Amino acid sequence: MNVVPSGMAQLSAEMAALIARVADSGPQADPTLMPPAEGRALSEETNRRWNADLPSLAKEANVWIEASAELGSSRCRMRVLVPHDHAAGAILFVHGGGFAFCSPETHERCARILAIEAGMPVLVPDYRLAPEQPYPAGLMDVIGCLRAAFTATASAGIQPGPLLIAGDSAGANLALAAMLHEEAAGILRAAGALLFYGSYARDFATPSYQDFADGPGLTRGKMERYWVWYTGGRDVAGDPLACPLAASDDALAALPPLHLMAAAVDPLLSDTLILHDRLKALGREEAVTVVPGVTHGFLQNTIDLAAAREALSAAAMEARKMAASL
Repeated sequence: MNVVPSGMAQLSAEMAALIARVADSGPQADPTLMPPAEGRALSEETNRRWNADLPSLAKEANVWIEASAELGSSRCRMRVLVPHDHAAGAILFVHGGGFAFCSPETHERCARILAIEAGMPVLVPDYRLAPEQPYPAGLMDVIGCLRAAFTATASAGIQPGPLLIAGDSAGANLALAAMLHEEAAGILRAAGALLFYGSYARDFATPSYQDFADGPGLTRGKMERYWVWYTGGRDVAGDPLACPLAASDDALAALPPLHLMAAAVDPLLSDTLILHDRLKALGREEAVTVVPGVTHGFLQNTIDLAAAREALSAAAMEARKMAASL
């Protein structure tokens, strides 16, 4: 008798059909088992399928953020996506990819939909990737882009206003860590953050890591390799800028409003639930949305999944509320 893995049994019909269609297209190599440059190239190629039929924008451009000796950041390209009808301000969207893969282009359809739905320009940094550039290189690039968001994009017509930060997976880690860094420095306060299925600690024994160790989709083995690459093998468990769940209660309490969203069939689900529990214990009122029936990274699948489109629309509504509260 064939036994259906528990994760597969929890998938929605749309998600299951999408996974089956990808499987039918041919063997799916694991990029984390390849040399980093080869895995990165494969990731770029496989993500092309999710970035067809891009929604129309008023403007798209690339700008450059200069290196900062103070931060230790590098010169960094930033993709600028401007919707036709938009208010002042912007959302800095930090792409995921295990700290090692992906780019502004792999996440462009998702970012464009967020820009259109929120009515705000979206800025996507092309930060340095591990393992060639381990922690804190990528984080410092994100912080550099956050600080220069409006000065660097003035030539693209971006008007200063509320600045939000967003991120998915490893990008949610970097977005949250950037806010913790800037709050501690007293330099910049974001209006709020949209955090999608983030990896917030190097803890592979959580309930969701146990439930979905072998997927579908993301696996515990992949996350273990991503973390080794990101940290360079160092012990970062107590460093809140690498593992934001290590942040103090005071640091978490000082954060701006957060929109927390997780996928129900995901090894990283517990990371979001633990973060939410910590915030709730501090008297904060953030809700957490767990999208049923979907796997890690599902926001990439806006062409095929109604759940992805609905989740981005809900996040955009929260972004509008955050921006209007200032």
